[in-house]
Amino acid sequence: MKQINLNADLGESFGAWTMGEDEALLQVVRSANIACGFHAGDPLVMRHTVRTALAAGVSLGAHPAYPDLQGFGRRQMKMAPAELEAMVIYQVGALAGMAAAERGRVTHVKPHGALSNQACEDAVLADAVARAVRAIDRELILLAPVRSELYVAGERIGLRVAGEIFADRAYTDTGMLVPRGQPGAVIHDHDQLVAHVLRMLEAGGVVTQSGKVLPAPMDSICVHGDTPGAVDSARQLRMALEAAGWTLVALPELMTV
Repeated sequence: MKQINLNADLGESFGAWTMGEDEALLQVVRSANIACGFHAGDPLVMRHTVRTALAAGVSLGAHPAYPDLQGFGRRQMKMAPAELEAMVIYQVGALAGMAAAERGRVTHVKPHGALSNQACEDAVLADAVARAVRAIDRELILLAPVRSELYVAGERIGLRVAGEIFADRAYTDTGMLVPRGQPGAVIHDHDQLVAHVLRMLEAGGVVTQSGKVLPAPMDSICVHGDTPGAVDSARQLRMALEAAGWTLVALPELMTV
């Protein structure tokens, strides 16, 4: 049986400001990466998202970020490894408390935005993130982009690491995401998005904008909840995956196989 995980970044509303269609996405995906208040989210949003995810049978993940509400966590920052490590622990701990209050449990961690992008290329930052995750709970799964320093750091420190690809993002020939400001970086067309994912799964690795194939183990597919049309994209992608013989499972179930 071919198994794969479908995840989305959720809980990114804040106060009176609403982002995405979380309730609808939670009926499609199998794992949720929930904002922890630094780039988006607030205590009420966090708790509501946890409660809704658990009701939908979706596994819970913490989505820590740089302290950048105005920039949605997408602006690069410079931070000492010790401070970064403590910052990640702080955010994961906050979501773990919300999960416990709803009789649930955080089972994975996925860094957000600029924090993830920088940790994917900087081994020192990647090690700090991996140390933070291990310090909280060695059983936590680190959800990390394939072919990244973050993926390598997680494996090196002994964590269970799930390799992630992005359904709605294009890749450079180095295996990194095309920066959002460049043409074609974000894939909005539903059919193109589905074809992009199926192409990578069939090729056994990342397929870049130029058509180059970079082999990689792929465990989870991300659909960004803040992308316009995310719900329709996720639904069409799920139907296409199931039609191709894939079974969608929650991340903890996949990583115990």
